[in-house]
Amino acid sequence: MRPHRDLLAIPDFTPAELDRLCGLAERMRSGAYAARPLAGKSLAMIFAKSSTRTRVSFEAGTFQLGGQALFLTPRDVQLGRGEPVADTARVLSRYVHGVMIRTYAHDEVEEFARHADVPVVNGLTDRQHPCQVLADVLTMRQHLGRVAGTTVAWIGDGNNMANSWVDAAASFGFTLRLACPAGYEPDPATLGRAAVAGADVRVVRDPYEAATGAHVVTTDVWASMGHEDEQEARAAAFAGFCVDAALMRAADPQAIFLHCLPAHRGEEVTADVLDGPRSRVWDEAENRLHIQKAIMAVLMGGESLA
Repeated sequence: MRPHRDLLAIPDFTPAELDRLCGLAERMRSGAYAARPLAGKSLAMIFAKSSTRTRVSFEAGTFQLGGQALFLTPRDVQLGRGEPVADTARVLSRYVHGVMIRTYAHDEVEEFARHADVPVVNGLTDRQHPCQVLADVLTMRQHLGRVAGTTVAWIGDGNNMANSWVDAAASFGFTLRLACPAGYEPDPATLGRAAVAGADVRVVRDPYEAATGAHVVTTDVWASMGHEDEQEARAAAFAGFCVDAALMRAADPQAIFLHCLPAHRGEEVTADVLDGPRSRVWDEAENRLHIQKAIMAVLMGGESLA
């Protein structure tokens, strides 16, 4: 088994490495990076959950770095017929130079990484969405000029996105206030990890308490993929947690709005905010491409973060 690194959650990289990773992504976004470190290499992309941004950004990014991406669903591989995760990891490691997985159970990605001999990237699980939040941090650098010392307000469900924001607060040094209804808080272990790291993270019940003075206001759908059957109950629980113009007025005058998409206008965010002048969701979506290219260049292509 050759030494390799994975990105399953943001703390897998040190704060210094994350800063350099964002710098590399910015070079890629500006066109200053012309290397093709994935030439002759392949990325296997396993999708148990459907996606627009994850699939297209990873596939296009692999191609732009000189490599080839393989789109695989459970129907395309033996995972869909009960082959153990460990066996699939061992086999794919003989064929490709990296694996990206977008699935339900985080434990499945961790098991895959334990048995793979190539880098594994978490494209989304029920517990973490590191690539998306790293793209969000990249968007903060792009539009705020800084990350450390800012305040981010998360409004809504304490889901995988919220968990990765908690991790990011610890790694990048910003204040995070999460407004979540009772019973919908982030993962306790993730909050505990941030507390041990000394992160300035607080869970509150009032969206206005979270948003007041914030430099970033961000949210996600109320019923993430896999929770659609809870839509009615969640709509009742999240009443009052819609990001609207009034909530944005409570934030810093230069605050930006972020959303990982897809969005439900009129539910977690109003159309005038999502499509308004303070929204940066389209740059945020583009930044998925750049940060993931940087991740692949480092994990698969030999780029250094030293």
